Amino acid sequence: MYVWIYRILFLPLLLVMLPYYLRRMWKRGGYRKDFHHRLGWLEHIPLKPPGVRRIWIQAVSVGELSAIGPLTAALARLPNIEIIVSSTTSTGYELARRIYSSYSSPVYTAIFPLDFWPCSCAAWRRLQPDLVVLTETELWPEHCYQAWRRETSIVLVNGRLSDRSFRRYRLISGMIRSLLQKLTLAAVATEQDKARFRMLGLDADRIVTCGNLKFDNEPPLPLSPAAATHLRRELGFYARGTVQPLIILGASTWPGEEALLLAAFEDALMAGIDARLLIVPRHAERRQELIALLERQPHPWHLRSSGSIPPQPVMIHAVDTTGELSRLTQVADIAFIGKSMPPNDGGQTPLEAAACAIAVLYGPNMSNFRDICCSLQNAGGAQCIDTPENLSPQLLKLLRDPQRRQVMGHAARECHQRNRGATQRTLDVLQPLLSH
Repeated sequence: MYVWIYRILFLPLLLVMLPYYLRRMWKRGGYRKDFHHRLGWLEHIPLKPPGVRRIWIQAVSVGELSAIGPLTAALARLPNIEIIVSSTTSTGYELARRIYSSYSSPVYTAIFPLDFWPCSCAAWRRLQPDLVVLTETELWPEHCYQAWRRETSIVLVNGRLSDRSFRRYRLISGMIRSLLQKLTLAAVATEQDKARFRMLGLDADRIVTCGNLKFDNEPPLPLSPAAATHLRRELGFYARGTVQPLIILGASTWPGEEALLLAAFEDALMAGIDARLLIVPRHAERRQELIALLERQPHPWHLRSSGSIPPQPVMIHAVDTTGELSRLTQVADIAFIGKSMPPNDGGQTPLEAAACAIAVLYGPNMSNFRDICCSLQNAGGAQCIDTPENLSPQLLKLLRDPQRRQVMGHAARECHQRNRGATQRTLDVLQPLLSH
């Protein structure tokens, strides 16, 4: 019954939301490329060969794609396996194409079709997967129904329910219960996630706690001192004599947070601290907003898309490109994690900074990464700044204390290493389903 309600309401709701999506598509760009995938036309993927098991992995965007990277690589190494990785966003699709184009085993990439009956049916007829893998909190009703009616196993990996998602799902508990009953298995991140899925109606014997896949992403190889110096100069951050300036990283920042960082940075300079500010916003299309903000402050700055190397030394570097955060994190001394200060909510991942042994700061709104933040804070590798007004004084205190920064960075990396292993546990629960 619920699937028919969903199908009937899909088009009217899409028409209502169309202006919002068109605006977002125009701002972000890249949506024209392979747009026919969204209609279910996936002719670039060949028909499934005899004797091959095909896995369709859906990862919404860049964060989910990064999380499933090690798992996808492990699945691709299994014999007689083909993998299709789809993503909903254009940035996610581009990242997937870049990652999997070099794989020796067949890994095809596509944009996830609209979760609308004709589009989903067309994609399923072409792909004919033997196993469907969904990530984190994304449950697509039509996609799940197509799998269920074909008796294809559906597994949710790295399953988690943030406070916001849990509240929303409880408002439509009947539909969510019906949807969850179509899952073969949910491999969830934490015991709290397990309890929440049970409260929403998923049977306990179909839930297994495997840990968070995001811990298993390999950090980039550490930069040599010479390479780190070169990267600082590439950013326009030059040393005065032999002493390198302290670099404050705003990682995956959201609106309002850049202004907070600029104010804290100004306070640091006024206090006589030789510092630089590296801003990496979560969405590169906010560049005009960033430019307007930077033009109102007095220090020399550079926008990365205007040329990778500033023509002269700068105090602030704004990175309006994608895919560079992991590398740039390595030259930071302190990382502030975005989407964590009000009115923003949910948080971005602190794991890249933790893996690079960087002292981590974030605001109070990190509900999407609550378990990770608790682990980091208990280990002494991260600090929560409870209000926007406290960011500047706490940042100054940390900038003045090199020993504490070093201790925090070491603790963050140790915490990251201790929590690895979710990929193998998830692989162990997926493999039996491929032998059916």
